Amino acid sequence: MTAGSDSVLELLPMVFAAPGEALAGAREVLDGDPTPFRASVAHHVIGIWQRDFGDMRLALHHLRRARDLAARADSAEREADVLGTLGVALVHAGRTRQGLEAFDRGIARGSRQSRSRVLYLRAYAWWVLGRHREALDDVRRAIPVLRQVDDVIWTARALTLRATVHLALGAVDRADADFTAAERLWETTGQEHDKADAVESRGLAAFRSGDIPVALQLLDEAEQMYAKLATPTFMLTIRRCEVLMSAGLAGEALTYADTAVRLLDGIGGQSTRKAELLLVAARAARLADDPHTAIARAAVAVRLFAAQRRTWWETHARLVLIEARLAAGRASGRLVADAAAVADRLAGFGSPSAPEASLLAGRIALALGWTADAERHLAVAARSRRGGPPLARMTGWAAQALRAQAAGSGRGVLEACRRGLDVLDDHRTTLGASELRARATAQGAELAALAQRASLASGGPRRLLVWSERWRATALSTPPTRPPSDPALLSGLTAFREIAARAEEARMEGHPVPALEREQRRLEREIRSRTLHMRGDSPGEGDRFDPTRLLARLGAGRLVELAVVDGRVHVLLCGDGRVRRFETGLLAKAMAEADHIQAGLRRLAHPGAEARLPVVEAAGRHLEELLLGEAARHLGSGPVVVVPPGRLHGVPWALLPSLRERVLSVSPSAGSWLRALDTEPPSGGRHVLVRGPGLATGGAEVPDLADQYGRPTVLEHDAAEVPRVLAELDGATLAHIAAHGTFRADSPLFSSLRMADGPLIVHDFERLARSPYRIILSSCDTARFASVGADELLGLVAALLPLGTAGVVASSAPVNDAAVVPLMLSLHKGLATGLSLAEALRDARSALPGDAMHQATGWAFSAFGAA
Repeated sequence: MTAGSDSVLELLPMVFAAPGEALAGAREVLDGDPTPFRASVAHHVIGIWQRDFGDMRLALHHLRRARDLAARADSAEREADVLGTLGVALVHAGRTRQGLEAFDRGIARGSRQSRSRVLYLRAYAWWVLGRHREALDDVRRAIPVLRQVDDVIWTARALTLRATVHLALGAVDRADADFTAAERLWETTGQEHDKADAVESRGLAAFRSGDIPVALQLLDEAEQMYAKLATPTFMLTIRRCEVLMSAGLAGEALTYADTAVRLLDGIGGQSTRKAELLLVAARAARLADDPHTAIARAAVAVRLFAAQRRTWWETHARLVLIEARLAAGRASGRLVADAAAVADRLAGFGSPSAPEASLLAGRIALALGWTADAERHLAVAARSRRGGPPLARMTGWAAQALRAQAAGSGRGVLEACRRGLDVLDDHRTTLGASELRARATAQGAELAALAQRASLASGGPRRLLVWSERWRATALSTPPTRPPSDPALLSGLTAFREIAARAEEARMEGHPVPALEREQRRLEREIRSRTLHMRGDSPGEGDRFDPTRLLARLGAGRLVELAVVDGRVHVLLCGDGRVRRFETGLLAKAMAEADHIQAGLRRLAHPGAEARLPVVEAAGRHLEELLLGEAARHLGSGPVVVVPPGRLHGVPWALLPSLRERVLSVSPSAGSWLRALDTEPPSGGRHVLVRGPGLATGGAEVPDLADQYGRPTVLEHDAAEVPRVLAELDGATLAHIAAHGTFRADSPLFSSLRMADGPLIVHDFERLARSPYRIILSSCDTARFASVGADELLGLVAALLPLGTAGVVASSAPVNDAAVVPLMLSLHKGLATGLSLAEALRDARSALPGDAMHQATGWAFSAFGAA
């Protein structure tokens, strides 16, 4: 070893401590007149950097040069180290056979310590290839030696790898122990990239144990650590996508994965990572109901994995390909055989996905009428219901429900569905963010649908009502976890509000705003990320829905719950001590008709569109036939509560002829209506009136309402800033907010009301200790929702109901500001006489002028809840 060799060797650990400095140092060595040994180390450093952060072709060039120079330097130790690194690079480049040969030469060439390092690297390659048993064998041989020679960095790496392999095999407890031991070692080093990788791996472990908020928090923390090192994060992207998919955010996962593939192609990165990203994209596309994209991505992933000799990965990609083909309507006997073969191979690998493949084989066999084959596959899948992460147990209960269905046991179907949805409920209580709670319910959609079919086939209307409630608006059954007093979150909300206000002002002045919009999107991502980290604090769902209690509380009224089974609407009419069922039209037709009505109401919000009024009224009659049918003739004369499915919450229900003159309210679920009915108003009787900027009328009803209520709190002009508005709304008896509303279909929790200092968003309302008992929102689009998960709602009104608000009046369509004023004045006049929101809104509609614009304005508003 020549003079200076020890110092140049310090560059190697620097690659994962300070990558940029290591790369610069290696190039500086090569710019001089290095000895073969020193040049070998420099090329080795550049090869590692290019392998993990850059171009694989350059990585292979430098590593081969390092190998040759090590041989010239006659350093067996040096040559063994390079051969191990070269082996990993060749495997990542898809040259598996050459990579394994390089490992064999490195193990034969080096000393005891260097052989252990090469064993660790080969174990890593086995993990990349999906050969987990071989990976465990090699890493178990390496760890004792690395510990004996006190090689802290490589021991920590080996422990982290062993933990990751344990996770792939479903051994979460063993993985936790190894991650903990590795972290203790990392804390004694300056290996910043390795430390970030350890945090990322802990995020993966949290996800595997079912803790999504902690997983997201750790992955975000790791991303920030990588960002300081300016290194790519393709593996992190893969893991983040897995967590997002389990949280019901498949569309986001697909976007992340596709973007990462493009970036990887742009730098000529690892072929192995590209295949893994394509597999993630395929899974995300399938979950996002895009089977054709899923087929395309999965087919390429299968080819790449096969070429890379990565059988474990190839088998998982084939599972997704089969699922996507089934979703595209390609059920066949061949598909059953393929799914069964995949299930057998996955079971042989010890993969946690094996039950999912068996469930798939059984589901296809059932669709083909092959009951014996279906029973065999479903029985295997059903074993997973007894243990493991929540989603694995739900897979098992879904298989058990399908077995009972095939056996003709309606009771067995309902019991399996109940048990599976109980698992989902337990899982959802760990989630603090309302968005995650809502989206997570998608995991139970199949169980809920099976239960509804069984109820329809073998039970009466009351049983169907119970199961309709079982999965409807469950995310609204308890308040979301209040965001902590997080200075970073509060700072982000303030910054977001300021940027959004500046962008809005610039748009009004005709100035371009791309930079402001980019910053606004960045802040939105930051706010959303911090709220998704919140853990749930609700111990459970409380009392189950009781139809008898509902019927007793209805009195002379009726509750109309619309259940959708296999695409057809069933009206469950509750009242007079009983539940009756009426079958009506197809949900798809009703949704299309509702869209036409919304378009008509938008036109009627402007003068000169009177000719559209008969068209809109005719559409209302047709929609009533599709949604209520014969049930419309049995509504009695009392008040009516409508409980629509999530996708029909935007319907202007007051437009339907049989509901037009009634006291009418809308609720996300019957259980939600009962909770609103039981909500007591706060003491003190505070009234708050808020007037935001930019309204055509200037919120003209507010001064008159101030006179009517005597001494209310009036916030307008500069006083109508978000912090002051929130402080006054908290615990108020009644709040009237006249402000421009904006619904964000792309991000419903950023739907907003425009205040003097910027938008008041749903995330702001979720910080209230108690939202107002009654809220009247007199602006456009405040009652619009996004339907997510199984049958959940995200939006402004949906956020208010679990927070202590018993009743809301809001609009589901654009309205004419001038026409709103008389409606609001009449509404408050009714409230002053002791009427409920629904009663006062009914009377206010009837008091409006008879022209088309005022009629459309009245129909656009609905009363939600029970106050």
